[in-house]
Amino acid sequence: MVKASTEYKRAHKADYGREKIELLYHDQWIAVINKPSGLLSVPYPGSKVRTAQSVLEEMLRKQGEANSKHKPYVVHRLDRDTSGVMMFALIEQAQEKIMNTWHTMVTERLYHAVAEIGKGAEPLPESGLIDDPLAQNAHNVGFVPKKGDTDRTGHEFKTVAARTHYKMILQGPSHILFELSLDTGKKNQIRAHLAAHGYPLAGDEEHRAHTDPFHRLCLHARTLEFDHPFTGEHMKFEVPEPEEWSEYVKKGDKHPEKPVWDLPQNRPHAAHSASRGRHHDELQLGQRRLSAKDKAHMDFISSGKKYRK
Repeated sequence: MVKASTEYKRAHKADYGREKIELLYHDQWIAVINKPSGLLSVPYPGSKVRTAQSVLEEMLRKQGEANSKHKPYVVHRLDRDTSGVMMFALIEQAQEKIMNTWHTMVTERLYHAVAEIGKGAEPLPESGLIDDPLAQNAHNVGFVPKKGDTDRTGHEFKTVAARTHYKMILQGPSHILFELSLDTGKKNQIRAHLAAHGYPLAGDEEHRAHTDPFHRLCLHARTLEFDHPFTGEHMKFEVPEPEEWSEYVKKGDKHPEKPVWDLPQNRPHAAHSASRGRHHDELQLGQRRLSAKDKAHMDFISSGKKYRK
């Protein structure tokens, strides 16, 4: 079943399915682009959908610079709804070298994100490290499991280590503009880490955000800094996030419009509450009275995402 937010974008997003990339730099070995929100980075297995990789290849072919051996090869990814700076290798040897030396070659990757200050959000220092282990639910959405959480078979979730450094660069009445960097690049890492502490990203349907001011996920890969894998030249590419983000944070959102997935007809836990009972019981966090944050967390794990594309 199609996600409620996807249906909304199909109806209201002018370039839905036709998103363009900005080519920031390329040479015989690498290409650096600015990827828009809404465009997959690379195809998933068996898929032939339009991606940043395929759009870049088409651009290079039109310039007479792509062939069977000289084309974009993936070295890292951005989530579909994340925008920002992204690199591709252009020959297989470059892909191999970049992937083998990524952690020493890349000197800085910075993300900016607008996050809600949720009800019951944990007070966080202005800067710090979040290192909660991550798991994935049945629909491959990353999240931070709580102690005692189990999957639908009754087993504890398998987790992987994840480390996110954060800094609050602007705090408003209802939202915070974060700057983030990653020691690990796990699926949905930033989104899951902030949501687990009560700060879901604005526009994040997967983690049940309650605001969607720009009808997109408010996560942007702003900076990519690295030493060129072949020339050794130090290179830095920076694309700022939209200016409206900081203005929105400063003013706050006292009366936010409900995002499309929060409307009654689109709430999976309302439509499927009866069928969800067994899994809800599996996730009881002891016998104490559950907070709203606990309930939201349990709804997310037990229901997965009924509206994933």
